[in-house]
Amino acid sequence: MNTPYNIDTQNHCESCSFRSERQFCNMGTATIKRMDEIKFTAVYPKGSVLFVEGEQPRGVFIICSGRAKLTTSSAEGKTLIVKIAEAGEVLGASAGILGTPYEVSAEMLEPSQVNFIRREDFMAFLNSHPEACLHTAQQLSAKYHSAQREIRALGLSQSTSEKLARLFLDWSNRTGETTAKGSRLKVLLTHEEIAQMIGTTRETVTRLLSEFKRKKIIEVKGSSMFLQVPALEAMVSI
Repeated sequence: MNTPYNIDTQNHCESCSFRSERQFCNMGTATIKRMDEIKFTAVYPKGSVLFVEGEQPRGVFIICSGRAKLTTSSAEGKTLIVKIAEAGEVLGASAGILGTPYEVSAEMLEPSQVNFIRREDFMAFLNSHPEACLHTAQQLSAKYHSAQREIRALGLSQSTSEKLARLFLDWSNRTGETTAKGSRLKVLLTHEEIAQMIGTTRETVTRLLSEFKRKKIIEVKGSSMFLQVPALEAMVSI
């Protein structure tokens, strides 16, 4: 089915063409059938907010297609993007399992299909299907290790330019496409959002991007960015 947002939706998890590629969804038929029975599927436009930091957990959200930014804010209103969540990730699982408020806010970066499972249904699902419990634990463990790597990288980087280089290298490792012009990325974040990922200002990111372009470390064509990975790696000290 094609939606007004030009998304080819997957109505049934059992027949999803991406199921085997997704860490959480790659489960046995009986488990997936049960998940189909308890989920609610919706398509969200860019900018839609799934949940807000500090809100009591209503349930968990599974991104079927698209991406979301997870943010946290200070009392002074400063915002930090802690992660860009990709298709196949489960959002809100730790809050749902613990019964504590969501620790971040989740906002869609592009038109996306998302499955929602109410907290009580999700907890019963985990209790009755050990496979789902294991896959949830694997996702939470992967997020923990990712957070540890990011904290180490940002905390030990010597300069803002190194932080930006590390961010680009991480994106390249995860989603980069090798081309003759370099590692190709589809970048949908604004300069402000990139700044929020590395804890700096929009003006600093704009200046650094201009510097990277001048040194031919990156090249931007529309929404695509081409990275010279060896040049970025040379900027990383640890």
